[in-house]
Amino acid sequence: MLKKLLSSFLLLLLVTQVSAQDINKIINKAYVDEMIKILSSDAMEGRKTFTPGIDRAATFIEGEFKKIGLQPLSGLKGYRQTFYKYQVKPVSATVSIDGKNISPENVLVMGSTATTMSFDHTNSAGWTKLDPEKPFPAQYRALMGGNKHQLVLVDPKFANFFKQLKNRSKDGSYVDENDLKNTQAGGLVFVLTQDTVAKDFKVAVENKVNKLPLFNVAGVIPGKSKAKEIVIFSGHYDHIGILPAVNGDSIANGADDNATGTSAVIALAKYYKKLNNNERTLIFVAFTAEEMGGYGAKYFSEQLNPEEVIAMFNIEMIGKESKFGKNAAFITGFERSDFGKILQKNLKGSPFTFHPDPYPAQNLFYRSDNATLAALGVPAHTISTDQIDTDKLYHSVDDEYDTLATENVLMTIKAIAKSAISIIKGEDTPTRIPKLEL
Repeated sequence: MLKKLLSSFLLLLLVTQVSAQDINKIINKAYVDEMIKILSSDAMEGRKTFTPGIDRAATFIEGEFKKIGLQPLSGLKGYRQTFYKYQVKPVSATVSIDGKNISPENVLVMGSTATTMSFDHTNSAGWTKLDPEKPFPAQYRALMGGNKHQLVLVDPKFANFFKQLKNRSKDGSYVDENDLKNTQAGGLVFVLTQDTVAKDFKVAVENKVNKLPLFNVAGVIPGKSKAKEIVIFSGHYDHIGILPAVNGDSIANGADDNATGTSAVIALAKYYKKLNNNERTLIFVAFTAEEMGGYGAKYFSEQLNPEEVIAMFNIEMIGKESKFGKNAAFITGFERSDFGKILQKNLKGSPFTFHPDPYPAQNLFYRSDNATLAALGVPAHTISTDQIDTDKLYHSVDDEYDTLATENVLMTIKAIAKSAISIIKGEDTPTRIPKLEL
């Protein structure tokens, strides 16, 4: 009996050692570093949505998925999940107040989706003037989201806010086809001026509408006994592109944000494909347009039945040591399900630990690509190590490969790989998150 127990123990020890060797061979530093370097290289031009750079990044990710042997999403022939947005961009906007024409540089159009828009004091919600004694952001938010045509006068005290809005909206807005068909849609026209309207005003706007393609990149490892149950591993691969030059550098390479998370998704796909023990179906997806409002994750989520999604591991910015030190990461919305507790249980005996989000004031849970599915009740959480309150490289031209703690990336990927095992095998099912009441 003792001999049998000893043999069993030695066999278990051997299996554990082999497993550890396998993960170190499959997910190694050279492999992960090379992916981050490629995705954050100058050749990708900052991976901004709708640019050649993001197309090159998508092609690279597709190639990695093909080498791994992932299947496309159901109904697709390739790894790109393509959808469309419509860019609505004003080409002309003329405003006159009491017969006086306003300089175009002091005019900003927001919310207009029609090809043309014209209104005056007789057929609109009239005009309003922002109170210079109240905060601009709150007044702006209160105006947006309605379906009315209105002229909004902005006091010169808010000139900086006005210029920031005008700069951010220089590419126009991006809407869905249904938005274009909405005959009830309104539009606000902001004018930077010290004046008010004494008698009347006139507004005329002409928009140009372009249909533009976007694409998530996704691959699948079908499940075995629980194939209808889905586990998602995700990260966004877009970034913010070209910025005003700083010391001659204008490319926001996005090494940490989010070449690290995208590389993690690819490495995890490789690992689980080699492991070949997933009872549940695994989807690996690199999202587009996170930086523009999460369009990629929203479209992807709308194609799924949320009741079939067991868990989502969204990975964002794991390139530097966390607030909790080495071998540690945090999970957004930790308290909303037992997802984090399951992961930590699977890492028992390991030096790596998962922690609750230390930045609750930042509302990170609903600021990343997990948000759409989380709002529908899925245990969808983001894993990160970023010290966002002190990260000076965030959204800058200095977020480059050589600023990363690449060992931190590797250790975090391996921790996710090991901690998710019981979920992908169908042994653990995280509790559902309370649905977000809209």
